[in-house]
Parts: sequence; structure tokens; C-alpha cells
Amino acid sequence: MFVVENNIMVAIIGIKLENRASEALKLQKILTLYGCEIQTRIGLHPIGDYKCNNYGIILIEVVAKVNEIYDVLAKYWQIQMMKF
Repeated sequence: MFVVENNIMVAIIGIKLENRASEALKLQKILTLYGCEIQTRIGLHPIGDYKCNNYGIILIEVVAKVNEIYDVLAKYWQIQMMKF
């Protein structure tokens, strides 16, 4: 589930948000809680007819507590962890 580089676990976790408007606050609280373990965060959402859609995917690069963060996020959202 993770890559070990110099004894440091590193993973990319993708989080699927079905309703960004209602789920953003809960996700932000979790990401803030693990802010020191998340090195990179990228938000992806399709734009149609020049307006934002409510569906989105968040990618995070996790450099510590990989399994703990995965477990917490999996309680609320569909997620995938990717090796790189």
C-alpha cells in the first residue's frame, strides 16, 4: 500500500467527493489535523458551462502516518492509495 524511501512511507491518496459543497468542511478538518504529514494537496473538479461542478477528486501526498490517514478518510469517502 505504500512505497518506502529512506525508511519513510510515501503514498498518494485519492479522495472522491460526490458533494464538494457539503463535504468540504469535514475533509478540511481532517486534512488540517494531519497537516504535518501531508506534503502536497491538489484539488481536481470538472468545469462545465463555465461553472464548477459539485463532484471532485482531491489528491494528497502523504509522507507519514499513511495507514492512519487512509483509515480515517475511508470512513467517509471512497478513496484509493497509489504507489509511485
